[in-house]
Amino acid sequence: MLFLIAYISSVVLINFAFSTAPHLDVIWSAWGGLVFILRDMVQTRFGHGAIIAMLAALVLSYITSDPSIAFASATAFAVSECIDWLVFSITKRPLHDRLWLSSALSIPLDTFIFFGMIGVLTPVAVGTALASKFAGVSVVWLAMAWRLRRQRVVN
Repeated sequence: MLFLIAYISSVVLINFAFSTAPHLDVIWSAWGGLVFILRDMVQTRFGHGAIIAMLAALVLSYITSDPSIAFASATAFAVSECIDWLVFSITKRPLHDRLWLSSALSIPLDTFIFFGMIGVLTPVAVGTALASKFAGVSVVWLAMAWRLRRQRVVN
């Protein structure tokens, strides 16, 4: 439940932050990396229910943020969520591999769609967003792979 609350809250707060202080896009881009990790954790726990969490976050974003930011966020999330859903549904690889694979495919698309739609498609903002998102996903992947190896040694 903690991941679910953190996920919805993060989406709403980041969209609000982009709406109220767009000049700090590099900071909000770095924070965006957390959303992908949280979304994957929500998807792992709630399966296809993650889409309901995404919709709740986007409705709250539309109420609390600039509608154009909320629309850009909804569009980017819809594309990346479809990619995640396909990877999680089709791929039979271990969870940590599915998390990284889905992120490797969805993060660049999400980033370019969102920043393109809000007019901040700058190398610094995109680079920061991509670096933070991939760093976060890589840390989670390493932690999950380490835990899996440790479990194998114990068994």
